[in-house]
Amino acid sequence: MAIRILSIRGKQDLTEILRELKVDPYGIKIMAPKALSRCLRIGNVSHIAATILKQEMLSAGGDAALPRDVLTGKQKNTDVIIFGTRAQCARLVEKLRVQPFGLAQLSADIKKSLDNFEKSDFIAAWGDHRLRLGAEPRIMGVMNLTPDSLSGDGLGGRSGDTGFIVEYAQRLVRDGADIIDIGGESTRPGAKPVPAREELRRVIPAVRAIAKKVSVPVSIDTYKPQVAAAALDCGACIVNDISGLRRPEMMRTVAAAKAGVVIMHMQNTPRTMQTDPSYGCATAEIIGYLRGRIMKALDAGIKCDRIIIDPGIGFGKTVGHNLELLRNLQEFKVLGVPILVGTSRKGFIGKITGAGMDERLPGTIASCCIAVSRGAHIVRVHDVKEVKQALRVTRAILYD
Repeated sequence: MAIRILSIRGKQDLTEILRELKVDPYGIKIMAPKALSRCLRIGNVSHIAATILKQEMLSAGGDAALPRDVLTGKQKNTDVIIFGTRAQCARLVEKLRVQPFGLAQLSADIKKSLDNFEKSDFIAAWGDHRLRLGAEPRIMGVMNLTPDSLSGDGLGGRSGDTGFIVEYAQRLVRDGADIIDIGGESTRPGAKPVPAREELRRVIPAVRAIAKKVSVPVSIDTYKPQVAAAALDCGACIVNDISGLRRPEMMRTVAAAKAGVVIMHMQNTPRTMQTDPSYGCATAEIIGYLRGRIMKALDAGIKCDRIIIDPGIGFGKTVGHNLELLRNLQEFKVLGVPILVGTSRKGFIGKITGAGMDERLPGTIASCCIAVSRGAHIVRVHDVKEVKQALRVTRAILYD
């Protein structure tokens, strides 16, 4: 007699195991939610609502953790951690629907968060492009047309050589890039802003030429609405905005063009972002920030299937913050949109390993593989061919 403790990553894994055992399909449907556990942290509820939450979760077969002072009535507001199987959480949602003290709305919020967390596949709509995200990890290939770029790709000094730039983009696609991301302003820590006129001079000829020569979507990496508008007019269909759509004009530009948008988190600006960045809880604060930006984007007319979020590795974060975000990346799934992660050659890899800019490919590959294993749909990298191979192996281990 052999006993195994199974490593189950999610509903799909469990379903395949039960099918292998030849369990009846109806039985699989009933049993799968019973074996998948969930742990939810619910922020800032009243002590009355917290007490009811615990009682109802216990009655559903799960449990809830809250401070002793809440139970005695000394503490009036608290976070609550509830844990149980997916089925128990579903029963809790039903029980809370008829409860007072804001619990009916909380019921809807819990259900939406759980449903979003279960999503794995998306169809992204960017202009005329449609790309499935989730079935396999996608790669955004980086093209920095900045003379002070630290990427080592040699493009900055040849921003006027359209032929060379097009050949470079085509090579990225042959190597496995699913998206080409073109930028004309350095956003490394301490970088000075570039005037819009100069950024336009650097990127628009490249965007126009590349969009005609490659079949994959072209993204413009900018936070300036006028640069985004010009690039979208020339064939780009995604705006990669490191400022997280802080400018209302950028939202209007993206909405009018029916373009895709990457909403990234950044603390402060590229020039000041690494000046003592601090958070109470980086993961919670950044999820909250991105949730708010998504709502603003939706209100501005940007459809949900055009939105991607990026936690902003290296943008106003310490090494510890970056590692926390990668470790907790799966938590960002509650936002219900695809996740992009950019770790390529970044400084935190050098601080961990001591490696210089040109020696960070192994660290880049490791971080990309971890990101995909924790829910990233897209990774933004310079070394497309090498990362593509690593992700194929990662996917084969995780899913095939």
